[in-house]
Amino acid sequence: MSDPKPKGLTYRDAGVDIDAQDEGLRRIKAMLQATRTPGVLADLGSFGGMFQPDLKGMEQPVLVASCDGVGTKLKVAHLAGIHHTIGRDLVNHCVNDILVQGARPLFFLDYLATGKLSPEVMARIVEGVAAGCKENGCALLGGETAEMPGFYGAGEYDVAGFIVGIVDRKRAITGAAIRPGDLLVGLPSAGLHTNGYSLARKIFFEVAEKKVSETAEGLPGTIGDALLAPHRSYLRPLTGPLDRGLLRGLAHITGGGLTDNVPRILPQGTAAKIVRGSWPVLPVFTTMQMLGRVKDDEMYRTFNMGIGMVCVVAPENASALEADLDAAGEAHHRIGAIVEGGGNVVYA
Repeated sequence: MSDPKPKGLTYRDAGVDIDAQDEGLRRIKAMLQATRTPGVLADLGSFGGMFQPDLKGMEQPVLVASCDGVGTKLKVAHLAGIHHTIGRDLVNHCVNDILVQGARPLFFLDYLATGKLSPEVMARIVEGVAAGCKENGCALLGGETAEMPGFYGAGEYDVAGFIVGIVDRKRAITGAAIRPGDLLVGLPSAGLHTNGYSLARKIFFEVAEKKVSETAEGLPGTIGDALLAPHRSYLRPLTGPLDRGLLRGLAHITGGGLTDNVPRILPQGTAAKIVRGSWPVLPVFTTMQMLGRVKDDEMYRTFNMGIGMVCVVAPENASALEADLDAAGEAHHRIGAIVEGGGNVVYA
């Protein structure tokens, strides 16, 4: 006989496992504690994070905030089964985005959404976030985990990050001081960082019909190794130059490549002249260009081409900047100069 009183539905029946979320949170609690800084006032589990910044020595403290994701690099991580590096990519990207205005990070929040939560994968992702926060002296203040059955494919997830930093207004970098004759000093990337992956995946996995575990001509390792190379943070090598007021502008080379990102900091009446061949282009870019028969203009507008950050410096301060970078063990290349123009990048 059938049960006259059928079992009532639960949230788990609908695809959301609160117990799995609790297990995931238990695993990451110690990671969050490891990023704690003196300004943190609330523990994990509070409805909101509380942070009291140290404002000593600041005349006009200004908060600088940003949010971002890592795009379809997540697809590569999913294919490779590697989840512990994505979080570091996310933090470093956000740190660089506020660094270009002279801000140092205070705290970070993350958002993780998936169809069916795996506590192990969740822990691996947050492990990377926590590692990135700790390396940048930034507190992981909290976050959100959303389990949304039917919205994502099996095993897939999305992550986003939110960062708040601080800078004294008199030290904020706006690009307004940039003048023709200033020099462009490029700091190397580790690879694609977190942009251009839709084109990269099309080239490697559709055009070349390769797998993430395979190699391609010109690459020192596997395709997965090349595409999952970490997004670098430039906070440590640029701290000295920022403290000394050596920089007139900074451009984080993200989506849009050199072509679209450098103009974001240019004042009216100026342009950036970038000399191709003045820095070593990483093998992953030359390999993709060859396999996909991608034109130069498209490459420089999609990828960072081996330059993750561009510094604008007055000629009289260039040697001091380069000395600071040398002392920090940071490679650098003079890649061009500011010229008169219409706010664009001109390649030579």
